[in-house]
Amino acid sequence: MSQELNVMEPVAAPPARSGGRSVWRLLSLFGAVLVALAGLRVVTGQDMLTDAGTVRTTLTFAVPIALAALGGLWAERAGVINIGLEGMMILGTWFGAYFAWSTGSPWIGLAAGVLAGMAGGLLHAVATVTFAVDHIVSGVAINILMLGAMRYLSILVYADVPGAGASQSPTAPPFPQLSLPGVADALGPVAASGIPVVGDLASLVIGVTTRLSALTVIAILMIPVTYLVLWKTAFGLRLRSVGENPDAAESLGVPVYTFKYIAVIISGGLAGMGGVFLAVVASQIYQEGQTGGRGYIGLAAMIFGNWRPGGLAMGAGLFGYTDALQIRGGGAAIHALLLLLAVVLLLVALWQVRQDRKGLAIAGAIAAVLLLVWYFTTDSLPRELATYSPHIATLLVLSLASQRLRPPAGVGKQWRASRS
Repeated sequence: MSQELNVMEPVAAPPARSGGRSVWRLLSLFGAVLVALAGLRVVTGQDMLTDAGTVRTTLTFAVPIALAALGGLWAERAGVINIGLEGMMILGTWFGAYFAWSTGSPWIGLAAGVLAGMAGGLLHAVATVTFAVDHIVSGVAINILMLGAMRYLSILVYADVPGAGASQSPTAPPFPQLSLPGVADALGPVAASGIPVVGDLASLVIGVTTRLSALTVIAILMIPVTYLVLWKTAFGLRLRSVGENPDAAESLGVPVYTFKYIAVIISGGLAGMGGVFLAVVASQIYQEGQTGGRGYIGLAAMIFGNWRPGGLAMGAGLFGYTDALQIRGGGAAIHALLLLLAVVLLLVALWQVRQDRKGLAIAGAIAAVLLLVWYFTTDSLPRELATYSPHIATLLVLSLASQRLRPPAGVGKQWRASRS
């Protein structure tokens, strides 16, 4: 008993202080981003940078990525790499759309899509945990298998259905939309005023409180729920210990295999929910290939977020925001971000000078100057480049944040119980 108390007492204090600092950092970062975008809107005249429509579109693009990232977080915190998120999302798209259409209820479609994703997670857990198959090999195999299996099911089920076929389903019924009453009426004039920061904040509030799908709200709530479960409960502590040091966890009586199975199955369920969102909310139809690599992008968002729920939400939001801008504003809206990126790189260069890293400072300054020249000598980005701006932004941020990343110590490693 005394040994258990000695282990738990030093662990209990730091998270509270660390959590408080994390909240303030997130709030400070949110404020800085809002001020920066408000200033950029005023300078460039691109009002869609912060309007309510852009916020809603950002959520539409960010939510499936965030759900895939949460799925990756659950699996990797238990030590299992889940490259198969893409295949589990495909399962969610097909079964979610099929059951929503066939029953007329999007909620039944949601349950079916989540269960299908969990089945994919179970398959990955059996392969990696029980049979010690390489995590990457198993995940890639699941992605390939599910893509072909869903096409086969489409041919089998939709062959004689009007408006459907081998690559798409009939239209599925939508989830109900939710809005906070009175928000749009009260804040609409403030948002329309164009007052820097104040008007932008009003647009943001309108965007996140009006005309939201019920599944969007549920998906957003999954982020704080994941944080509370994994970081504020004994269950979460044991699950994370399995991903850090399974031998130590086993020596303390933690059933390592059980926790790995639970984590990977939940991972698949979250990915399946992301697939349901794509099929029922974003398009109201299943289409072959509609996941578009979002399972992989979700893993990138998870890595960018340093295996933390708040960080991965920011990564998903970054991708969703740049994608929303290029959809709504095209090359002109993305072109405005070049100015912001140049200023950020100049600030990073100054910081590197203070840290006595002259090489990085020079590289950052040169990149900033090139971006400024690009911005002032052009009016818009080519359409082809604007289309891939979300991927470019993700890679850029990952490269800047790579030195501060710390994955779980036991992630990706094969493990066998000492008693076996």
